[in-house]
Amino acid sequence: MAILQKDPIVVAPTPTPFDDRDRVDHGMLARNIERLMTTPLGGFVLGTINGEEDALSEDEKAAIVGTVAGVAGAERLIIAGIDNPSPTDTIRQAARYAGLGADLVRVRIPRGREPGAVVDYFTSVLSGSPAPVVVIHQTPTKEPAAPPEVIGAICQMDNVYGYVTDHDIRFESWVRPGVPDDRKFWTCNGSLLLPGMLIGANGAMMWLGNVAPELAVEIVRLGHQGKFNPAREKQAIASRLDAVISGYGVAGVKAALELQGWEGMRPRSPARVVSYEVRVILETELRDAGLLG
Repeated sequence: MAILQKDPIVVAPTPTPFDDRDRVDHGMLARNIERLMTTPLGGFVLGTINGEEDALSEDEKAAIVGTVAGVAGAERLIIAGIDNPSPTDTIRQAARYAGLGADLVRVRIPRGREPGAVVDYFTSVLSGSPAPVVVIHQTPTKEPAAPPEVIGAICQMDNVYGYVTDHDIRFESWVRPGVPDDRKFWTCNGSLLLPGMLIGANGAMMWLGNVAPELAVEIVRLGHQGKFNPAREKQAIASRLDAVISGYGVAGVKAALELQGWEGMRPRSPARVVSYEVRVILETELRDAGLLG
């Protein structure tokens, strides 16, 4: 598709459906994507933490990109996730995913490197990737992957489509001035939709977009228009859902989606499904939020 430019844009990381033999089920995946095509989401992010990237082989991720692009590629953004400290191998993966229909590749800032090494990494990746890059800053620790000025400098490079924040809204408010106005600046979490818009976000990428796409898009739309008071009640609902569901990890997200009728929402082994008691809690929360029939 023609890469979306009009703001705001909300995309979501697509969970991977597995069959009863723990294999990726592409029929289920296609049907889940067809369902999401009826929502206002602008695209799908594949090969992510919420897609259980650590439990998938590269070939499985590539096949997922091909399936989703085959269903939605003409109408939604297809974003392939890469988390690889090697610039050479990142470029190779980017070429593979682009050849399968990815419009963009989402590349994570390498952790534990000196700022100069981070800049060198992206200098290589951005010059070699055949697809525009979404730079993502999410780390498993409280330490940022790079200083704000370094992230800003990377986002000013050619072939950057946009940037996805980490969860520290204070830190990201320091990053924002360095990201050019013609690049995307997306907040990363359902609890941070409105706070992200307050610091200048023009879109979002978060798992809540799957569970509550209309709610997430409306919060972002209102925030982008500067209508913060009308969005506060909606943000309270989003924050409540995020607080409850994310407490159970990917298994909790998948259980919530299964309650909404998604197919194949069992975590891949050795991860375990949530208990019956947790399912009852999730069902109550979804019903209270008006997300179940």
